Amino acid sequence: MAEMERTLIIAKPDAVQRGLVGEVFGRFERRGLQLVACRMLLADRALAEEHYGEHRARPFFESLVSFITSSPVVAGVFAGPGAIAIVRATIGLTNPATSAPGTIRGDLGIDINRNLVHASDSPESAAREIALWFGQDAVTTWDRTLTPWILE
Repeated sequence: MAEMERTLIIAKPDAVQRGLVGEVFGRFERRGLQLVACRMLLADRALAEEHYGEHRARPFFESLVSFITSSPVVAGVFAGPGAIAIVRATIGLTNPATSAPGTIRGDLGIDINRNLVHASDSPESAAREIALWFGQDAVTTWDRTLTPWILE
């Protein structure tokens, strides 16, 4: 079996407010990824600033922080071979207006500032973000009985 990779997904405030958390997370589960951690929370400013730290010098930093702290979010960790690439392909481009139909953003979004979901973009980002949002011990490992029907 291929090596399992983990990635962070955040259903942002717009997804929560629109009742799309199940739709968003369900797409990853239907792809065959395994949910190994999940929590709903209202992110505080310190968490948001650390999460978006690489954008601190950019003019949109404050709007990112304000938005992610404006309402509850649902953070999840999904695992599977190539999970990061699978998730990124499933969510689509950052701008929903140019994101392909069939992707989360292409099907459910229309505004770049309300693009429904965050996903880690690399193994390094995933490790940092998972630790930030869940700590070191909050992600579970469990044997899913249907895995042999998804992965060889």
